[in-house]
Parts: sequence; structure tokens; C-alpha cells
Amino acid sequence: MARRGNGNGNGHGRKTPGERLVEVGDQIRGSQVWTSIFRPGSIFRRGYTDSPRNRSYVIMNSVLYHLHPVKVKRHAVRVSYTLCLGGLSFFLFILLTVTGIFLMFFYRPTEAQAWNDIRTLHTAVTFGLLVRNMHRWAAHLMVITVFLHMARVFYHGAYKPPREFNWVIGVILLLLTLLLSFTGYLLPWDQLALWAVTVGTNMMGYTPVFGPQVRFVLLGSKEISGETLLRWYVLHVLMFPFVIVIFMAVHFWRVRKDGGLSGPL
Repeated sequence: MARRGNGNGNGHGRKTPGERLVEVGDQIRGSQVWTSIFRPGSIFRRGYTDSPRNRSYVIMNSVLYHLHPVKVKRHAVRVSYTLCLGGLSFFLFILLTVTGIFLMFFYRPTEAQAWNDIRTLHTAVTFGLLVRNMHRWAAHLMVITVFLHMARVFYHGAYKPPREFNWVIGVILLLLTLLLSFTGYLLPWDQLALWAVTVGTNMMGYTPVFGPQVRFVLLGSKEISGETLLRWYVLHVLMFPFVIVIFMAVHFWRVRKDGGLSGPL
């Protein structure tokens, strides 16, 4: 008597590679990681048909189409002991951007000119010392406010679903803030800067497998030189700020779409 198949695969109870691929895809789309990244109504969430209502959900849950909320919770606009640490961090980033653009007009990232430009900024540029000190202290304060902001989020349990994806974005923003602050250390090209980059690049040199290559990329050569200053200058004024702006936009959007600012427990 011939054995009857169970309706799966090729009739012998085995699934074809295509069916196994579809099953793996369904498991991924149903996982917590996938559902935490893509909001309900997204075209990447299963179970949503192509209808006018769901198409409006796609627009409302898109960071590019819909950033600001229709309404906010009452506690979100109330002054509390946290003093709007996320908003303060964003304000300090704007202050750093404005003062940094001012400093760029009087700074040249070369071995021969970097320290002289800083000294000229202090002595010969109108309000130069004030603007540089504003930039330096704003950088220190931004590190503190971002750290305290994440501590508040952890204390209130705001990292729990559905906000776990935004918690990961916040951790990335904290790392980028630390990198932005550290890369600014080298720009004056003084003894403090040289020792800071020496320690930092030596630590990166011990990275498993790719340590020497990572250190060479950061230094631009085998030793600290003008290439090192130029590379860290580009990281400080272009790459890290650009990446931070992107992650901040996603972070703000997810705060609004995940139910607004988290209230106290």
C-alpha cells in the first residue's frame, strides 16, 4: 500500500528549502526584536492588509512622514525633578553645534597651526575664549545629562516593551556622545590631547583579530602625526554629528509612537 503524504513538502513529510525559508521568515517577523523595531501598521508587520486605514497607519508610524504627535500625556509637560534631561541633552547638542561652527572659522587641523589657532582664539578673537569655554563645558554637561537621562529611564522601567528598541537607540546615542567628546580632546594638539589619543588608540590596538588594523586606521600611520589630527577632526565635526542627528530623529519619533514620555512608576 502506498504511503500517503501529510500535505507538507514533497509528500514524504519533508519540507522543501523554500518552505523552510518561509517558516524562518515568519519566525523572524514574529520575534520580539522585529515587533519592537517595526510599529503596528508597518508594511513589515504581518497580519496587516492593504486598506486605507492601514495605509494611514504606515504614514503615521513613519519617521519621515510623521514625527510630531497629535496629543501628549499630561505628565509629559509637567515640570518634575528630572528637569527634562532628554530635552536638556538636545539643547546642549544644539549649543555645541552653534559654537562648534564658530570655532571652525578660526581653526586649522594641522600640526603647525592647531595650537597656535587655539591660542589666537583666546587672545585675538572677539569672544573667542568665551565661545570655546561654552563649547567645552557644554560637551561635559551633555555627557552628564545623557547619562542621567538614561539612569532615569532605567529607574522608571521605561526600557520595557514596547520601548525596548528605543532603549537600544539611547545606548547608541550615549556611546556616540562619549565618542564625540573624546574626539574633541585631540583638536587643541597639546600634551593632554596627545596622551589621550595615545591611551585611546593603544586600547583599540588590543581589539581581538583586527586590533592593529583599527589602530592604524585611527592614527592614519604607525605613530601619532598630522594625519591623526585630520582624521579625528573629520570624525568630530562631520561623521559623529551626522550619525547622532539620524539616531536622535529616530529616538524622538519612537518616544512619541511608543506612548509618549514614560511616567513615574
